Amino acid sequence: MVRILISGICGFVGSTLARALVERGANHTITGCDNFIRPGSEANREALRRLGVKLVHGDLRAASDLETLPAADWVIDAAANPSVLAGVDGRTSSRQLVEHNLGGTVNLLEYCKAHRAGFILLSTSRVYGITPLTQLPLVVRDGAFTPAPDARIPGFGPAGITEDFPTTAPLSLYGATKLASESLALEYGEAFGLPVFINRCGVLAGAGQFGRADQGIFSYWIHSWRRRRPLRFLGFDGQGHQTRDCLHPRDLIHALERQFTAPTLPAADRIANFSGGTASACSLRQLSDWCRARLGDHTVTADPTPRPFDLPWLVLDAAKARRLWQWEPATSRADICAEIAAHAEAHPDWLELSAPL
Repeated sequence: MVRILISGICGFVGSTLARALVERGANHTITGCDNFIRPGSEANREALRRLGVKLVHGDLRAASDLETLPAADWVIDAAANPSVLAGVDGRTSSRQLVEHNLGGTVNLLEYCKAHRAGFILLSTSRVYGITPLTQLPLVVRDGAFTPAPDARIPGFGPAGITEDFPTTAPLSLYGATKLASESLALEYGEAFGLPVFINRCGVLAGAGQFGRADQGIFSYWIHSWRRRRPLRFLGFDGQGHQTRDCLHPRDLIHALERQFTAPTLPAADRIANFSGGTASACSLRQLSDWCRARLGDHTVTADPTPRPFDLPWLVLDAAKARRLWQWEPATSRADICAEIAAHAEAHPDWLELSAPL
């Protein structure tokens, strides 16, 4: 039996992992903490309690809030402000972003030090540098940006971005806080003999994800399409060719359970990409075609006005995770989209609940 603490447990990723761990029937003890400031997080509280998950109201920015948490063998850090626009959009505080994403990680690492717990950071593809990503040679094929066939760049290939791709600024404040959290986690691991793993995830998506364009584009697009809300192909050529991969959070479970029992690994093997890869890659235009076939017609307007930190193409190569953890994503893009659409039909007020204007 493994005692697990999940931070941000009532968010989309944290709650999905908690449910998946319970459903695995491995007799884990799961405790979660959440500050419930995200719209929609309250919707997950009662469902998790019914599954036997212990929930603690706590803010990771306050070290004292962690003092009453029970001891754990492993911490899964799923708490973050995940928006690349956070701190620069005029509506959110840059200081609070750093306090949440970096300060919260520091407090969790101190908890791990006190309890001799392992630490798994759910990081992001946004730790890779914006400038080299925007300079990748791309062509349009089947309504999506895709790498030019003759591209030869370190850390970049036909299967996507590898862990060797540059992580130099600019990244976005969000990306910078996650990269700094990665570095601190590895340093704590080395200094105090703690097992630490950094799982850099592609776009996490599935039913119940909060409907914001800057945090969950697949969920936002499908829910908005069903509600016939205004949608725009924003930036680049205004045709919706920008492309991202997607991954269901529950597909991380097999790797997480292997990490719980893994021997000590070199620092270089503690960081790995987790992604649906090119098989899951999808442009907004392709997603719109899927929505049209599944949900009926809707008009998307073209607006080539650029938005800060947007990227034309970002797909992660998860070959290292396959090698280290014998891991494969189990949920296809089509199944992820179908799951979100079914949730949209069952919860017509989800956008108002999870992302109020």
